[in-house]
Amino acid sequence: MFYQLRETVRQTVKALVERRFGLALADVAVEFPPNVSLGDLATPVAFEVAKRLKAATGEKHAPRDIAQALATELGSELSVFERIEVAGAGYVNLFLNRADAFLNALEAPAARLAPRFGGKLIVEHTSVNPNKAAHIGHLRNAVLGDALVRLLRATGETVEIHNYIDDTGVQVADVVVGFKHIEGKSLDEVAAIDGKFDDYCWDLYARVGAWYAADETRLRLRAETLHAIERHEGETAALAAHVAERIVRCHLITMERLGIQYDVLPCESAVLRLDFWADAFERLQSSGAIVYEAEGRRAGCWVMRAEQGATAAPDDEHDADKILVRSNGTVNYTGKDIAYHLWKLGVLDRDFHYRAFYGYPDGHTVWMGSATPPAAQPSPPSFGRGVAYLNVIDVGQSYAQEFVKRGVLAVAPDDVRDRVAASAHVAYEKVALTPASCLELGFTLSEEDRRRPFVSMSGRKGLGVKADELLDRLESKALAHVQASQPDLPEAEQRTIAHQVAVAAVRYFLLKFARTTLIAFDFADALAEQGETGVYLLYSLVRMASIRRKLREAGLDCPAPAGILRDHLPRLATWLQDEGNRANEFWALTVTLLRYDTVLDEARESLEPAVVAKYAFQLAQMFSTFYNRHNIRHESDDVRRTFLIALVGLVENRLRASLAVLGIEAPERM
Repeated sequence: MFYQLRETVRQTVKALVERRFGLALADVAVEFPPNVSLGDLATPVAFEVAKRLKAATGEKHAPRDIAQALATELGSELSVFERIEVAGAGYVNLFLNRADAFLNALEAPAARLAPRFGGKLIVEHTSVNPNKAAHIGHLRNAVLGDALVRLLRATGETVEIHNYIDDTGVQVADVVVGFKHIEGKSLDEVAAIDGKFDDYCWDLYARVGAWYAADETRLRLRAETLHAIERHEGETAALAAHVAERIVRCHLITMERLGIQYDVLPCESAVLRLDFWADAFERLQSSGAIVYEAEGRRAGCWVMRAEQGATAAPDDEHDADKILVRSNGTVNYTGKDIAYHLWKLGVLDRDFHYRAFYGYPDGHTVWMGSATPPAAQPSPPSFGRGVAYLNVIDVGQSYAQEFVKRGVLAVAPDDVRDRVAASAHVAYEKVALTPASCLELGFTLSEEDRRRPFVSMSGRKGLGVKADELLDRLESKALAHVQASQPDLPEAEQRTIAHQVAVAAVRYFLLKFARTTLIAFDFADALAEQGETGVYLLYSLVRMASIRRKLREAGLDCPAPAGILRDHLPRLATWLQDEGNRANEFWALTVTLLRYDTVLDEARESLEPAVVAKYAFQLAQMFSTFYNRHNIRHESDDVRRTFLIALVGLVENRLRASLAVLGIEAPERM
């Protein structure tokens, strides 16, 4: 409700200031007062008007007098407000008709926001190297990306979900080196490996790292393997393709456990083999965006110069400039990313070949964008050609992402440049483990590590929490609790509830922190039933479901309360008024509910799902206070009980909607 209402107030005030004072304001601040007793909306515009008038005329005008003049005229133009008052030195406070606002909330769903991007938005997330099992750090990317997709769709955007597969990178090459040179396996022998292939490769990848460290001359095998993969040569390339595809299937199954789906899997090998990169390289050369180094230690490299004053990234070989093509002719991931992003925006007159790769239980299909035409199959949807893109990639890649955007801007046609500018790198910090979690997982820690607030993970060292093992452990803990609290439920239902609890625990833990906050994951914190946790939010919804169930069993449920309350407007208005010096708890809770659409808008503007997570927790806390003060089932006044039921229904609706944005589903009982 407040999203549109605030915009209406903003535009009305702007027009009134121009008409009354001859000032054209670029914007007008419309705020939520800290307490509902001070109004439901407020604007400090009178202070800005007074400052502008003094600058223009030299005359002083008291902001309070300006505010009074505005309040008088606004009262006739904004009839939705019951009263408009001036407070302090010049604030204009606006008060809604509470009974009408409450009834409107009951009778109408939360307002749907207008889309901002005006077309298909491409969101790329997860993009795990297909060389080993996904770990908890990858889960932060996937959960954040999925929540961002859900948020954007909830605010009216059309979204296409990409999971980029780096099937020609160093990590895949290292696993191939492990199979060929450590284990001596052929492609057929690798294909015959049973069990969880991603777990097998997890251990092998760590062994390869140690193998290189024992004799650094072995690193030449990595370079040779990388060359063969990029050039699609022989059994080495075939083995790399087999490893990547099998690992990708494992990743899709893992992410599906968390309710995460994708639309298309563009493969890096296709970016090279279908000449996406060749096309992009020619454009970059022609535009002068890259230069060839003929001498010095970067001789033979194609380089994109850093902007003046830029400093080197810590992992960028001590150069501020970015090498796109190495002296040996191989293209690094930044160069291939530029080509891929030009395709995303429809700049390249090229496309992938598509084949149906994986089917979800709900019938949705994820397509793989590869270099080889598939056998006869249904036609794929149209992919790419987005109006903008959002890339969920860790903050350590910020430097490279700046070069990707600069490269795309350098060759984008004029009619595409605004779309590039609207695109963004959605950065996030990594995930570590608390020492307690490390010990629970069986890791050996030094005394120094035990004293640290967190322990960093390393895939090359095999130190980390595999995503599936994390979910298995959380589900096991949740199942034990469900079996103790709900022993009479069928086992299948107990396991379903345990799964929902585990998903809520991990998703909320990963989403409640701002994106750029480093997270130290802790099992006890994630599964805690009190405090800011997903489990606490589930209990709030389960309690609401229990209230409805018990009322229904007692014949006291009221499926359509708005009609009854409309017949008792004076009483409804009384319940929603201030009591003494503190804001009425009913109205404070109602205002929080009515702000749901502004919460979505704030989260969309900041690309920050944590805004929704914090709102959900605030709602749950307010409901807990409400629940402890009012025994709805034993309320003897039928109309008041109807009002309380209606309020519970509104809270449940907004909390359930908030959790849906976060990708969390609540069971009926726990």
